[in-house]
This record gives sequence, structure tokens and C-alpha cells, in this order.
Amino acid sequence: MLFKSLEFKRKDGQKVKVMEIPVLEEDNNYRFIVNVRLQTYLTALYNESSAKCVHSFREHLKKAIKWRDYEAIFQSDILKHNA
Repeated sequence: MLFKSLEFKRKDGQKVKVMEIPVLEEDNNYRFIVNVRLQTYLTALYNESSAKCVHSFREHLKKAIKWRDYEAIFQSDILKHNA
């Protein structure tokens, strides 16, 4: 799975980095959920004033969505015979 990161400045001028944003295919059923959750998470971070400047979107999704949806988004392909 591919991940991307995003860096921006909050309204108070502090730099914030959001890591582990999953890149999903166009036809993936969970793409809409991830986009909506990312938008609301970024809005909350933009308005928040905390000392933490690096955030993990993956950890946020772990708390925000149902576990089976989380597993479906971040499913790891198990390789047969370690190949």
C-alpha cells in the first residue's frame, strides 16, 4: 500500500505534518470514507493549537472508524512462502 504525507501551516503559523495517509484506487469502496475523514481531521488540526506538530492519520482512523473498515483499508497482502 502506498502512503502520502501532507505538511501545512496552521492559522497560528506553526507547521504541522500529517503522515500515513493511504492512497486508494479510484474504484475502492473506502475512498470516500477516507477523503471525508481526512478533510475533517485536517480542519480540526488547522483550528487546534497544540504543541504536537507531527500527526498520524492512520492512528486517527484507528480511533474514528469501525475496526473491520480499518482492516479493509489497511489490509496487508500476505505473501505465500515469503516470496
